[in-house]
Parts: sequence; structure tokens; C-alpha cells
Amino acid sequence: MATFIGNIEAKADVKGRIFIPASYRKQLPEGERERLVMRMDPNNACLILYPEGVWNRKVADFKEKLDEWNSDDQMLLMQFVSDAEWLDIDSQGRVLISKRYLQQIGASQEVLFVGMLDRIALWDKAAYERSRLSSNDFAKRLAEKMMKKSVD
Repeated sequence: MATFIGNIEAKADVKGRIFIPASYRKQLPEGERERLVMRMDPNNACLILYPEGVWNRKVADFKEKLDEWNSDDQMLLMQFVSDAEWLDIDSQGRVLISKRYLQQIGASQEVLFVGMLDRIALWDKAAYERSRLSSNDFAKRLAEKMMKKSVD
């Protein structure tokens, strides 16, 4: 399984092409290095890039929780899947992100790839820096989550 960690700065060219960092490309599973699945994060102004296998597992897990005869569930599934796009990785290791998506995350040229273990987030660099927790807030929330898990 791929483990994407750290964050790496990159630049989008005028056409919206961005090099996927080599360290992240190397983490993609064999047979899944030609494309990714991209969708807008529903909670943050960033794009989430999934290796194909991870995407397929997420969709299968999500679909299991839904009732195929419930119209609300079906609309939720439809919107989740219809908001996703395939991103082909070219021979140079670049993906083409449409200007519409770059605008939705507020990115012009400077972007940041942020590892999220099994997937990658793509942020406008400045927006990511603004969204980060302070060191104290991060430490406090981390301790709360870790304590909650150990109690459960």
C-alpha cells in the first residue's frame, strides 16, 4: 500500500499541468502509475488525488453503507461519483488539472502536494498555510484524539 507523507511544493504551468512529485509517483502501486482519480474535498478548499485501487475501495465501502432503493442515498452516491475525474499521468509525470478546479481551490501557480497516507491532497500553497493549526492547537487536538482512541 502506498504511504504518502510530507508536503512538496510544485508549480502549475499556464495550461494547468503540474508535475506529480517523484517521491509520490514512486509510491503509486505497480499498474496504477498512469492515472489517478481526483475529486474536490467536501470540507476543505483542496483536491484529493486517489490511486485507482484506493478510490475503488472507498467507493465500494461507501456504496455498502447506502440503500440502493433510497433516492437520497442514490443522489448522494451519484453526486460523490459524478464530482470525480480521471487524471492521466503523462510520460513526464504531469497531470492536467482544469482551470475550473484550480480556481475552486484558489490556486494560481504555486500549489502544495500534501501526503495523506493513502491519498494526496493538492492545495493552493497560501491557502494551506492559512488553514494549518497553530502548534499549540495541533498538539491539543492530537492529544484529544489519541486519548479518545485509547479509551474506546
